[in-house]
Amino acid sequence: MTSPALIACSHGTRSAQGRATVAAIRARLAEALPGVRVEEAYVDVEQPEVADVVARLAADGPAVLVPLLLATGFHTKVDIARAAAPFENVVVAEPMGPHDLLIEALLGRLADLPEGDSGRRPGDHVVLAAAGSSDPAAAVATRRMRALLEDELPVPVSVGYGAGASPSIPEAVAAARAAGADRVIAASYVLAPGHFAGLVAAAGADQVTAPLGTHPAVIDVLLERYVRAAARPAAGRGAGQLSSAATA
Repeated sequence: MTSPALIACSHGTRSAQGRATVAAIRARLAEALPGVRVEEAYVDVEQPEVADVVARLAADGPAVLVPLLLATGFHTKVDIARAAAPFENVVVAEPMGPHDLLIEALLGRLADLPEGDSGRRPGDHVVLAAAGSSDPAAAVATRRMRALLEDELPVPVSVGYGAGASPSIPEAVAAARAAGADRVIAASYVLAPGHFAGLVAAAGADQVTAPLGTHPAVIDVLLERYVRAAARPAAGRGAGQLSSAATA
């Protein structure tokens, strides 16, 4: 039996570096899933649009639509779900987060900073810098990630958002300083370089981690999402069903 195709659906970006990062993620997925067709799709900015890709692949057989998105929100609940809805043989995987493995990726990016003790020195404060969404479920997911990250660090961790929710990333950085932090580190909770990564970099933190990118834990999360969705019983693979329980 042929494995379902994997439609890797990302937001889309005008950043050449961001596009290269997402392409590298798709390449890693293809390497890890020999024999599985891996196709790109986007909800905004870039082509091909997700609805067009889903329609084309659904004509050839089953497919799993995997959001390369860190939390639920408009793009998962509307754009992605709507694209899959007409096709009984297309199942939508959960978004990437929250997930314990993403904490591994965040910790790895913190360790990559010039001073390897970033986020561990007394007086540090880490701001989990997320893209943000007006969907309350996205904020719930991000707060869950904040709690998981704080469990792994000996310093306070707060949240800032690039858009759609408050506090903003600059506000979170300023609040950390006002609370007495000696060093504020913005932990980029974004997948790739682009608009939101730029907002994180410009927020005024003392140090800023790189986007999660192709960290091995990111690839593992996406593989898990694909495998779980592909294994759903036929009755649970209804047209475009999207689980709201985006948990590990």
